[in-house]
Amino acid sequence: MAEPEEAGYALEVQVGHLLRRAHQRATAIFLAAMQDHQVTPTQWAALSMLRAEGSLSQNHLGRLTAMDPATIQGVARRLIARKLICRQADLDDRRRAVLRLTEAGEKLVDGLYETAFGISRDTLAPLAEDEREIFLSLLRRLS
Repeated sequence: MAEPEEAGYALEVQVGHLLRRAHQRATAIFLAAMQDHQVTPTQWAALSMLRAEGSLSQNHLGRLTAMDPATIQGVARRLIARKLICRQADLDDRRRAVLRLTEAGEKLVDGLYETAFGISRDTLAPLAEDEREIFLSLLRRLS
């Protein structure tokens, strides 16, 4: 069997490794910026999507934020416990429940947009402006 060096394999240049390192960087920047607000990246995704879309079923919110059912269930449970979102009957279909932001949730999200923009800016800081646009475009194609 060939050794990694003989096969030409170097972990540090593999796409999965580089994406994981970039994700670690983005997460560290996010957590540092949001630590005073105790909001995780998945919670922010749910909160900001509810702010943009209004009331959504938990299933639909999970799909829009790329979270599996178990993850979105835990995120929703924690945000409900913090009284940032609430669950209510869907006005169009009483059998279905929807999630929506509470007034406290709206206030939190509205107050954190500038921080969220700063997180994106800081995460992409090593790139030139034109590189940022290309990088984001390529990431959208991969996802």
